[in-house]
Amino acid sequence: MSRICRMVFATCLGSFILVIFYFQSINVSSFLPLPPNLFLPEQLELSGAAVLHQARRDQVVDSCRVYSASSRKRRVLTPGDLKHLVVDEDHELIYCYVPKVACTNWKRVMMVLTGRGKYSDPMEIPSNEAHVPSNLKTLNQYSIAEINHRLKNYFKFLFVREPFERLVSAYRNKFTLKYNSSFHKRFGTRIVRRYRKNATQDALVNGADVKFKEFTEYLVDPATQRDGPLNEHWQTVYQLCHPCHIHYDLVGKYETLEEDANYVLRLVGVGNSLRFPSYAKSTRTTDTMTAQFFSNISTQQQIQLYQLYKLDFLMFNYSTPSYLRLD
Repeated sequence: MSRICRMVFATCLGSFILVIFYFQSINVSSFLPLPPNLFLPEQLELSGAAVLHQARRDQVVDSCRVYSASSRKRRVLTPGDLKHLVVDEDHELIYCYVPKVACTNWKRVMMVLTGRGKYSDPMEIPSNEAHVPSNLKTLNQYSIAEINHRLKNYFKFLFVREPFERLVSAYRNKFTLKYNSSFHKRFGTRIVRRYRKNATQDALVNGADVKFKEFTEYLVDPATQRDGPLNEHWQTVYQLCHPCHIHYDLVGKYETLEEDANYVLRLVGVGNSLRFPSYAKSTRTTDTMTAQFFSNISTQQQIQLYQLYKLDFLMFNYSTPSYLRLD
């Protein structure tokens, strides 16, 4: 019996000593240098961003799963679907550009990354030069085997924007500015001819004064859908970048553009030498401005437009705008 008591006593004493050493180690460690496996402030920042971007990826996956379950449409991507995916071989990077989501500045940055020293400052590249197709290589220019290899192994990202802000931004840029006469001729004349009663001859010839209401009528008209895919400036992100077919490693947002963009550059390993250009906030289309444009169209048009862009709202976690009259 005494032997058992001694064993219990020895066990309790040993445990007590271990507890003392444990608490001493905690007190002492608070004064020691951080061991190498603990996060430094910058690593903590990256870790927080990683959690955010994982949530965005999860949102895309979940939305695609729901869409796939409710849709009977099944298709396989062709090389022609990949013309918006810009490839940087040196950094094994693929960027899907979406017009009206800072794509000019992103193309400038991609030209710096792929230029092998030819460019150093993105803002020294004229905007029209950034849109010259031959200045950047897109994924549709590769063979099927090369496409599959890059989609599997390269870092893929895209940037998105609140769908209706992007839509109004496209309208303002393409239909209210005089220098976009090519859009006036190509789309404006067609819109005026279809949706304006008693149009003047000048409007029919030049198409330079398209109203937002006419533009939205054009978008939701079944005849427009039959004509073929929408122009890239107002096409959905879902149709431009195919996020249900291509697994993007990062989804950046226009609303946090510089933060997300510079996070991408840091992940790629060029964050110390290259910063994403600042953009002009004074002219950007805002939520308040978008609400004003939408106040001039009918409830029916609002509902039809929301249905057209609904998947972009859901996939990229944008709330239904409070100004919409959907009831």
